[in-house]
Amino acid sequence: MDNQNNSVGIQIRNLYKIFGATPEKFLEDVKGGMTKDELRDSHGHVLGLKDINLDIAPGGIQVVMGLSGSGKSTLIRHINRLIDPTAGQVLVGDEDVVQMNETQLRAFRRARTAMVFQKFALMPHYTVLENTEFGLEIKGVARKKRREESMRWIERVGLGGYEDSYPNQLSGGMQQRVGLARALTNDAPILLMDEAFSALDPLIRTDMQSVLLDLQQELGKTIVFITHDLDEALRLGDQVAILRDGQLVQQGTAQQIVLKPADDYISSFVRDVNRGRVIRCKTLMIKGEAVDGPTVDASLVIEEAARIMSAESKETANVVNAKGKLLGIITMSDIIGAMVPPQEDAISVI
Repeated sequence: MDNQNNSVGIQIRNLYKIFGATPEKFLEDVKGGMTKDELRDSHGHVLGLKDINLDIAPGGIQVVMGLSGSGKSTLIRHINRLIDPTAGQVLVGDEDVVQMNETQLRAFRRARTAMVFQKFALMPHYTVLENTEFGLEIKGVARKKRREESMRWIERVGLGGYEDSYPNQLSGGMQQRVGLARALTNDAPILLMDEAFSALDPLIRTDMQSVLLDLQQELGKTIVFITHDLDEALRLGDQVAILRDGQLVQQGTAQQIVLKPADDYISSFVRDVNRGRVIRCKTLMIKGEAVDGPTVDASLVIEEAARIMSAESKETANVVNAKGKLLGIITMSDIIGAMVPPQEDAISVI
């Protein structure tokens, strides 16, 4: 099923979350500048989120990252209102999730969102097939139809032949594939993934990232992906938002985050990033006539472009758009220079 025409955007407006017995009592103080430490030490309340404003485009992957306690998991749980905000709006399409009554919220969660958790959240006494079809069963979908749909997604995530197995018979990576298949079977336009791959071994984690990217190419869902891992954020995110102490520090593309960090905090995050896997050819290309060299897509990362150029023993490549039109050229010397962060970054983000 292709969801690209069904994708919906999410707008988060002036979102605050204060945890404690009387959060509303301190809302204006927080808006006025009371710090997280002051709120905790003087009033016994915890600041979860402070004035979050975030536009999440339909049909893309929005990564939200930050260290432990930054508020990223709190934020994602506001989208399907597993947590009620102290103030603010969460607009999905033209509906404010914050204003929904219980009946509307239940329908919204069942039809519009699906969630994949870090701890898999599989029912141990259910088989892979039974876990995958659970959401459709709750919706009242006929047994034959829900089994057909579930088997289709079990195959798609690479678990064909394991439909009768139980979770304790599967590896961690396979269990997370079941969680992903269950979410996709639900056919919701919004997919919420809270540290979904964080419990996996590095190789399995990379494999699951590839599975998600491949599926997203076809499905075009609106995905909100929570992680504390910068490499994962930069690989997956069409947009990346970085939180610190409940506040949004910076949002942008992977290139913007790496090349134009908003402050010293972001700079410290991206200092050791492999820039060759983030910077794209369109950023480094210069205007010029076609050369005797390979052709690379403008959206290709420069590490891949360098590999192609090296394979053909060429120092220059032609940069083209998706339709094959020449946009400019890129040189190996520019690529090598861009791999190492300069003292003063002069690369402009396109």
